[in-house]
Amino acid sequence: MLTIDEAQTDMRHAYFGGATGLAASALVWLLAGSIALFRTPQAGVLALFFGGMLIHPLAVLGSKALGRPGAHARNNPLGPLALESTVILLLGMILAFGLSRYRVELFFPAMLIVIGGRYLTFHTLYGRRVYWLCGTALASLGLLAALQELPVAASTFGGAVIEAAIAAIVVVQIRRERKTPDQLR
Repeated sequence: MLTIDEAQTDMRHAYFGGATGLAASALVWLLAGSIALFRTPQAGVLALFFGGMLIHPLAVLGSKALGRPGAHARNNPLGPLALESTVILLLGMILAFGLSRYRVELFFPAMLIVIGGRYLTFHTLYGRRVYWLCGTALASLGLLAALQELPVAASTFGGAVIEAAIAAIVVVQIRRERKTPDQLR
């Protein structure tokens, strides 16, 4: 059985610290925001909804392109947490989608809050405090956007900027990490 430190090291190694997922998510937010801005908010909702389904596969491809396996060790005890946090995200998406049927502009702030909450668990998955910052920033933006009735672009492009910035921070952290988890496999 892996220790928590070994499990987190394995997760960071397999998924490039989560940076590829953050980058993929930032691109999806950017795409959804562009579609919402140049088409309709409803089209942006669909772009974020369906684009969100591509984030994990894109992150795995990105991790593999960077020389990482794109999969954690089978005996990694943090694997279930990754799956469980995904289920919470899916339930939050259903709630946000239902909310959009009444006020479409609230879908994006609701998703920022849900996704922000999910990123808080990434501190445990990856052993990086930066995920507390990421989760707090996304959820705060979502709350601000909902309460102040900010334009859809503020939510979508703001989410993209936050995730891209955190991805850059994680890349720097991963590059500094000296451990090689190959012996964990």
